[in-house]
Amino acid sequence: MSKINNVNINGIKSFEEIIKNDSAAAKKTQVIEGEWILQEGGTQFVSKIKFEGGETEFKVDNPSFMGGTGSLPGPLHYCFFGLASCYTGTFATMAAMLGLKLKKLTTKVEASINFSKVFGLGDLPIMEEVRVKLNVISDEPKEKIKQAEEMALQRCPVVFTLKNPVKLIADLEITTQ
Repeated sequence: MSKINNVNINGIKSFEEIIKNDSAAAKKTQVIEGEWILQEGGTQFVSKIKFEGGETEFKVDNPSFMGGTGSLPGPLHYCFFGLASCYTGTFATMAAMLGLKLKKLTTKVEASINFSKVFGLGDLPIMEEVRVKLNVISDEPKEKIKQAEEMALQRCPVVFTLKNPVKLIADLEITTQ
């Protein structure tokens, strides 16, 4: 049993053994660096994202009502993509660890966003809720699928970040030339 639902079970179990013996190995640091593009054009922010297998580039352009052209995904698209991919991946992993085979797994993330506060025109919350819905097609017992969902809600890093206050430390460095 090495792969279920496109999840490498042996890789997970191997890492689990490593962190059982060395809790410090469970901590990983992620760094994202990027640049705001000052020249006119569609791309407003670019970041080279480095990962275990290489590097890719994320580009952002805000919607037109936020000063961009709307020609690329905006920051919230990436935020919601992070939630969708992390939660779905955690669910698929938990299902695999429980030995559950899935036929199809899709996700929908939705939120109503109020931009009044962004423009200083009100103090209502920017978002009151984010809705995430998994659609699972499987012949496995429903109670086992629900168990995988509960595990995913408890263990998904992005879900944890959204549900629990995480200290945000902002720093500003000003340089003149």
